[in-house]
Amino acid sequence: MPATSAQILEHPTGSAPSTLKAYVFNALRDAIVSGRYKPGQRLNESQLAREFNISRIPIREALMQLHEHGLVMNHERRGMFVTVLSEEDVQRINSLRVILEAEALKLCAAHMTKPVAARLTQLVEQMENWGATRDIDAAAIDLEFHRTIWKTAGNPYLTKTLDSLATVLFAHTALENVNHDVMAWRLNHHRALLDVALGRSDTRAEDAVISHLQLHYKSPERFSSFSPEFAGAHAR
Repeated sequence: MPATSAQILEHPTGSAPSTLKAYVFNALRDAIVSGRYKPGQRLNESQLAREFNISRIPIREALMQLHEHGLVMNHERRGMFVTVLSEEDVQRINSLRVILEAEALKLCAAHMTKPVAARLTQLVEQMENWGATRDIDAAAIDLEFHRTIWKTAGNPYLTKTLDSLATVLFAHTALENVNHDVMAWRLNHHRALLDVALGRSDTRAEDAVISHLQLHYKSPERFSSFSPEFAGAHAR
């Protein structure tokens, strides 16, 4: 079922974008990531303009930005559609996440402050106390936890790259109709990442990221140098 205008206009992150295009981009991105728009679904420019009660120009600009981030695909003469990923696409993206997110985790630990530590801890506690009947968007809070780590790393290019890669994956997995127990189980496995970020774990950042991704995806490290195949080939 398509998202309603009221659902789209709710902005889970609570931030205040500086321009109308940025507002529309954030709202549509969050709607895709949360599963309100499904992979393969068409995003009709005219319909969106009516729902936002604005002209088509900022809608078109926001859709182009979503396209740059890999969240939508432009099919010639047919319009913009939410990106659909193959299993191999997912594995290739996750192989990059292993490298980049581990780097972000290390840098986050190096740049840790009391406010950031408190915010990350609060987000983990929210996820661990998540319930299907509570007014908490599971995908939004999960993504906010990761984005806080990336932002704290202090490299805006690293943050932008990870955000682009991860939001596509979150949108892809939003299609899964997981039950409450599975979702709660997934959300409950962020404390290991928190412990690495806070310097309370001896686990390598790469191993922590791989273990975390393995909760959601099959062989997330397959196309990276951390894959068993790569290690075996170079051991000979």
